[in-house]
Amino acid sequence: MVISVTSDGKSDVYNVVYLVTTLAPIPMKAFDLKGKEVSAVRYVPYMEYKSLLANKTQEYVPYDVAGQYGQLFNIIETRYKEDKKERSLSLQKQLDRYASVSFDSEVTGLSQGDMDALVYIIKAARVLDDVFYEQVWYNNPTLRDWLKEHSDDSDLDKLKWAYYHINKAPWSSLDENKAFLTTADSAVKLLNSSRKLVSGWKGLEYRAAFPLEKPPGANFYPPDMDKEEFESWKSSLSEDQQKAAVGFFSVIRRRSDTSLSIVPYSEQYGYVLKKASDLLQKAYEVANTPSLKKLLKLKAAAFLSNDYYDSDIAWMELDSKVDITIGPYETYGDALFGYKATFEAFVGVRDDLATSELKLFSEHLQEMEDNLPMDDSYKSKGVTAAPIRVIQLFYTAGDVRGPQIVAFNLPNDERIVKERGTSVVMLKNLQEAKFEKILQPISDICITEEQKQYVNFDPYFTHTICHECVHGIGPHTITLPSGEQSTVRLQLQELHSAVEEAKADIVGLWALKFLIDQGYLSKNLTVPMYVSFLAGCFRSVRFGLDEAHGKGQALIFNYILEKGGFVMDTNGAFSVDFSKVEGAVESLSREILTIQAQGDKPAAASLLDKYGQLAQPLSQALDKLEKIQVPVDIAPKFEYAEKILNE
Repeated sequence: MVISVTSDGKSDVYNVVYLVTTLAPIPMKAFDLKGKEVSAVRYVPYMEYKSLLANKTQEYVPYDVAGQYGQLFNIIETRYKEDKKERSLSLQKQLDRYASVSFDSEVTGLSQGDMDALVYIIKAARVLDDVFYEQVWYNNPTLRDWLKEHSDDSDLDKLKWAYYHINKAPWSSLDENKAFLTTADSAVKLLNSSRKLVSGWKGLEYRAAFPLEKPPGANFYPPDMDKEEFESWKSSLSEDQQKAAVGFFSVIRRRSDTSLSIVPYSEQYGYVLKKASDLLQKAYEVANTPSLKKLLKLKAAAFLSNDYYDSDIAWMELDSKVDITIGPYETYGDALFGYKATFEAFVGVRDDLATSELKLFSEHLQEMEDNLPMDDSYKSKGVTAAPIRVIQLFYTAGDVRGPQIVAFNLPNDERIVKERGTSVVMLKNLQEAKFEKILQPISDICITEEQKQYVNFDPYFTHTICHECVHGIGPHTITLPSGEQSTVRLQLQELHSAVEEAKADIVGLWALKFLIDQGYLSKNLTVPMYVSFLAGCFRSVRFGLDEAHGKGQALIFNYILEKGGFVMDTNGAFSVDFSKVEGAVESLSREILTIQAQGDKPAAASLLDKYGQLAQPLSQALDKLEKIQVPVDIAPKFEYAEKILNE
């Protein structure tokens, strides 16, 4: 239903157009007409209405159907005249890009207390899903519940729910956040109040609309707020309020007088965080391992106080078979500024043998920092060794959607990074699954026959370690040319995530070569390292250029290709030119590190605009992978954790 309202009083002229999806027509008696504003209401088939407007029928408010108003008819056509069979095939094709992988190994080797705590931890993690769904978009929880409730209505509804469940939103992560649902798929709501009561009419049943374009500010900011309004408002605040406005753990809301205000997470999500806090407190009470007990107690308190500093320190000091990362951390979801953190949870069991083998990397962080390819004035002293934990992951929640991460480096709080460094967690079972299901098939298609033999798991895994380690070195807290202290995150804003991921990938590759040159790693790793990295570029770029890792990898691939370090043959397969790749890696590392050290947002934008594109060589390779249907990523199923939850 299209509702058009026009007013032309003495002092104003305005047109308001509403597109409302109702389940049944509104009774004519329910309309309360204001003679000066609306002379009549009638129902007209939309194509007939379009024809009436095109013919400029005098009885109707005039609109240009060839202009912006005409888009309404295209929306209606797309939304309500779909071919269900074609839609099902399209959704199935999107789903098939994810290889389903089950992780069902039972947990062994835990004390009874820690095992009991594990059950409460998983329950707390599941609770945080509710917070994350709300952070993505204000009506997301309602849409989730509706799709789940109706998932058995038809094969199409089952596919809608399955793909939504992977993305945790109506926008597809692998399609640059293009909507795969429409308002016609959305939840039904009832508006049972009206100005005129109509006998026998229970009220207006309508579909809850959602924006076709994913809001860049997610649900962290008012949907009608732009960057200019935020910056103007922020400049009027005190210094402490300004820090809170751009802090990780608050949302910005609009008051009734239309002004902006800061609301801490503990208040905005208080009811849900109280449930999660109570569950972590119960886990604390039964756990046996001292460092785990400390983390659980402090994290439970942080959910209520909104102060995560002590709990993040406790997370870095965790020395427990049960490994838990839970809370607000990554800022990828805030595409407007990159300020706000989303809630996430990773629960696993530490792989003691694999963890013990990785001390080499954390022990040489300061040495890597001292030798980074950037001006010495930008380098830091007193870099703290990054503890590295390798875990077998068996449950995730919150901001874990679409393409799955295989490792992470936290916390992101610049105060802690400066004082204590960071910690790295490697998700080994996910990495093994991705290598088998994705990277190996990619190398068979995209790497030349002579070099595909060099793609194997060890260099892939080792580069991932270095990627995460170098998140903790290089510029973080910086001094601007004006002498002002700031951070890279605050200066680069929405570009920070893509630049930081590009830095971690390319400087991680540089760091691997540095460790080899210093004799810490075998020289036999050199050739497989570069070739495996090349194969990995195709894997990451398939995540989409709206995703930070995909954008960063496109930048790197195109840059090295331009410098001759990567070469495409006449058959469209790629190889590494070992005489040029090292220089290209060092050159790009220097450029990105310098941009970060100077907080140079225009230079970051220029670099991303030039190289962060789907250029023809890259596009051709992705088309080949699409044709033979190599999965883009995995969709993990944590069957053992689900069994625990259902007991």
